[in-house]
Amino acid sequence: MPPFVTPHDPLWKTAFEAEARAITSSLGDRYIALHHIGSTAIPGILAKPIIDLMGIVSDLDDLDLQSKSMESLGYEVMGPYGIDGRRYFRKITPAGQRTHQLHVFTSGSPHIERHLAFRDYLRAHPRVAADYSALKASLTNGHTPTWENYMDGKDPFIATTEKDAVEWFRSQASPM
Repeated sequence: MPPFVTPHDPLWKTAFEAEARAITSSLGDRYIALHHIGSTAIPGILAKPIIDLMGIVSDLDDLDLQSKSMESLGYEVMGPYGIDGRRYFRKITPAGQRTHQLHVFTSGSPHIERHLAFRDYLRAHPRVAADYSALKASLTNGHTPTWENYMDGKDPFIATTEKDAVEWFRSQASPM
């Protein structure tokens, strides 16, 4: 199925909050900090209607022991799935529609900063967010959009913006 994007839905925030509560409850006494990331976390832009969550844990090996808990919530346990230092989980309905993605890193991973920086930068810079949304629209227009073309088409924008976002994010941090 070709990729598709939809206008921002304010209920995505509520969907994130509900899923975060379910994950936290399922993992029991193991602490995981959860953040809403990805385009569904950025008001006003087009997004695939899939809730992206980022989890931060102190130990991935400990998280690996919780695979059954994640499966009980309907997640597929995907391991690193191409990114060292990550654990990736995806939730797909019985009809085959992906509804959630969870990317988990250990505290201190550089992936945490880049995800939060990109999200916060687009929230704080509506013109950049609008450019990103317009790019997504153009990549999904036409007769034969493909997932590969969509992802490849976003990559240059993300790479450039991510550098600016991380620099901006660091400048926003309070001095210790």
